[in-house]
Amino acid sequence: MPCERKPMRYGHSEGHTEVCFDDTGKFIVTCGNDGDVRIWEGLDDDDPKFITVGEKAYSLALKNGKLVTAGSNNTVQIHTFPEGDPDGILTRFTTNATHVTFNSSGTRVAAGSSDFMVKVVEVSDSSQQKTLRGHDAPVLSVTFDPKDEFLASSSCDGSVVVWNMEEQTQVVSWPLLQKTNDISNAKSLCRLAWQPRMAKFLAVPVEAKLHLYERGSWEHVSTLSDDLLTQPINVLAWSPCGQFLAAGCVGGLLTVWDVNSKLCVERQKHEKGFTVCGLAWHPSGSQIAYTDTEGCLGLLDGLTKKPTKDYDDLFDDDDDRLMDEQLSDTNSPVKNPVTGDDDDDDFLVPATGRVRNRGAILDDENSLDTGSLKLGQERFGDDDDAGSTVVPVTAPLGPLRPVYEGPLPTPPQKAFQPGSTPAHLTHRFMMWNSVGIVRGYNDEQDNAIDVEFHDTAVHHAMHLTNSLGHTMADVSQEAVLLACPSTDELASKLQCLHFSSWDTNKEWMVDLPKGEDAKALCLGQGWAAVATSALMLRLFSIGGVQREIFSLPGPVVCVAGHGEQLLIIYHRATGFDGEQALGVQLLQFGRRKRQLINGEPLPLSHGSYLSWLGFTAEGTPCYVDSDGVVRMLNRSLGSTWTPVCNTRDTCKSKSDHYWVVGVHENPQQLSFQQILFHNHYSFLSSCGYDIDEDGQNQAQKEQQELLMKMFALSCKLEREFRCVELAEMMTQNVVTLAIRYASRSRRMVLAQRLSELALEKANQTPEEGLQEQEEEPEYLTNILDNMTSSKKSTPLSGSAGKQNKSLVLKPLAPRPKSKTQSTLLHMTGTKAASKKTQENTEPTPVQQKPADVPPPALPADSTENKRPKTGFQLWLEESRKSIAADHPDLEETDVIKEAMGRFRTLSAEERLERGVGGCEGEDGGVWDACCLGTLSSVLVSEGTKH
Repeated sequence: MPCERKPMRYGHSEGHTEVCFDDTGKFIVTCGNDGDVRIWEGLDDDDPKFITVGEKAYSLALKNGKLVTAGSNNTVQIHTFPEGDPDGILTRFTTNATHVTFNSSGTRVAAGSSDFMVKVVEVSDSSQQKTLRGHDAPVLSVTFDPKDEFLASSSCDGSVVVWNMEEQTQVVSWPLLQKTNDISNAKSLCRLAWQPRMAKFLAVPVEAKLHLYERGSWEHVSTLSDDLLTQPINVLAWSPCGQFLAAGCVGGLLTVWDVNSKLCVERQKHEKGFTVCGLAWHPSGSQIAYTDTEGCLGLLDGLTKKPTKDYDDLFDDDDDRLMDEQLSDTNSPVKNPVTGDDDDDDFLVPATGRVRNRGAILDDENSLDTGSLKLGQERFGDDDDAGSTVVPVTAPLGPLRPVYEGPLPTPPQKAFQPGSTPAHLTHRFMMWNSVGIVRGYNDEQDNAIDVEFHDTAVHHAMHLTNSLGHTMADVSQEAVLLACPSTDELASKLQCLHFSSWDTNKEWMVDLPKGEDAKALCLGQGWAAVATSALMLRLFSIGGVQREIFSLPGPVVCVAGHGEQLLIIYHRATGFDGEQALGVQLLQFGRRKRQLINGEPLPLSHGSYLSWLGFTAEGTPCYVDSDGVVRMLNRSLGSTWTPVCNTRDTCKSKSDHYWVVGVHENPQQLSFQQILFHNHYSFLSSCGYDIDEDGQNQAQKEQQELLMKMFALSCKLEREFRCVELAEMMTQNVVTLAIRYASRSRRMVLAQRLSELALEKANQTPEEGLQEQEEEPEYLTNILDNMTSSKKSTPLSGSAGKQNKSLVLKPLAPRPKSKTQSTLLHMTGTKAASKKTQENTEPTPVQQKPADVPPPALPADSTENKRPKTGFQLWLEESRKSIAADHPDLEETDVIKEAMGRFRTLSAEERLERGVGGCEGEDGGVWDACCLGTLSSVLVSEGTKH
């Protein structure tokens, strides 16, 4: 059954769509999420008639000049066809109807709803209704028995039920499906289909197979399957003769079986791999119309027609040769049907007693579809399932060609212009970007192009007569670029309206060589580029001089320009299993021309295609795929692509869609995105552009603020390793604040690691470190002040039970020459810092004082003078004499160290007895921090090692 797959046409907005033929086969009728019913006079109809039936249209059925639709207003409406005049409401539900269908005579309509009910309504008298109750979830589909006795329905409750309509009772119920709570969550629409005419079988899609149930006995008599069919079957449709059964799948595969032989006679892959959600067979049996979840309409043409008594028409010449090499077409014996059941009279055997090779019908060398897979001899095995007819073979069949069962090649996506709508529309956007909008009109009244600018100061709006038939456009601050395909008489042309020119000639045009058509174009700063069908890219100056011409590695998909940058996307190879194999080139035209990216693969979401390409307003390459994922070039990581947004996550419903026209690198909520979105400053600066230093400083400030907030959050979540990772992205000054916050939060191990990190930063960039330490920005101080401790304060001992004021570690006044090292010593007192202090710090008068002399008092106006003594300081004053008596040779530093060791060994009860209590404060400062602060003061003054 070789057939031709016609190119798909855009019909409705994204979402569920359905399709059917009228009784004569003249019209194709579709409905979709936009609430319209479109009436097509064939697939080539560029202006189909439409009827608006509501906000959304979920299902439709057509019979005897009556059109029935299920809309979002919870009603089932009826219209005349093809006039489209409203003819009343058949029935109502409490929620939306999900599926409608006619019986074979067109006198009844059945409808299923999300309120779990099925209704059967008389078309001539809508008051005559029967309600079938029994499902426990929304109804997926309904179908009439051709003899008008039974009705079958499927539901999200996992069941397929056969009803006796007169008695309104369930005849049989099969638990075949996965249970869900709503149709939107169901794996499959599970569109049931009853065999026409003979009414012998009820076909039920179950996962990736078709179950056939016999009418009357309701037994499972056969299963239709295919090795390449791996995803759930969504919809079914019987051929008018009742011999063939077509199925559309979630993965976009269209399959046709011969029910009698149970062989797959046709496979076709959706050109973009989208889910097939609507399927209808032409009354003649020669075509199958189908729709997908993107709102597009497709057609399979050239299918085998209904069997007739002229049996020679069913077989081609190749089959005759395979049948008998000694018999020619002129002397071959008369072929007679097998005697037996009339229902199976289309299974034919020649008079010689040898079975005709049905594989020859599939293996037509003249098939127009190269993507259709054909089955070989191994598919003709014995099948013991009931309901099949097998005729003994008395002679060996002829050899068949080998069968390919590998991955299917993906049709390459066509070249397109980012920011444009489909070319077949009569009114369309040829370009919509951050500069302006180019609209194209091609109807009976006018064939013109309108150009509008968002900023009217750039240029006034323009109205152009489109006498050349331009189909693609781009607009910039300097010009409008247009191109048209070639015709039999005229070459493909490139036209530029250079309105920013200072002379009087503001337009130029170029004819491309014969056989070379423009496929994609773009404008940059002072240049224009066009990619052609000859795998060429031609670069023109904005005044019309051809500056460069070079070959492309593959067919172009789209191009984009910004400033001196040109981004090219092309097909680098053939993709498989729904994947597009795209490559990317990034060129820069400046004083020194260079290629930044050369032929690297362009990453896309699984099974998606490229839907938009361009640059951010700041000049960073960016693109969007059909899954709504926005990716941006990360120049800091070897020109990799980083996903920065998923537009599908912000859609309220499946029908919502973001049509991208531009991207701005605005401040984001995540620090990594903040850093990524400001890489353009360094790139532009390296290219010689003047950058906004205030904007760059503001960006750095926002980055550091967000890093500090994430650091505080990680501290509260006890993610200390993550805290260090965040600190690695901070500046040295902010790391100092992180150390202070870690000390407040009683995380001394983290503070120690951060101090080591700060020292590394200071050693790597000593000049920057000195500059940062000279003045602490006010906004960083505010960040720290707004941070709250991760632990609550603990009341100190004492009869009054009052709390002491909080203890805050603050860096001491910078005495050493190296301000960076001084601050680190004040904060932590690490060994490394002490060592640095010994090397770089001058001895102070404090070194000449005896060990028992306390440190000099702070100035009277100092905040340290107003703070009460800590518990450790009180205990040290009491214990100093005993420690000096036990160890008379100890220096002051060693005395403090010994005191710290003894203080740690004291239990809480001993501290209460001595009246020193704890050293916790309101802000979470602990006695270790107090001791550390005291020790660091001595280390700075003494210059000893810790």
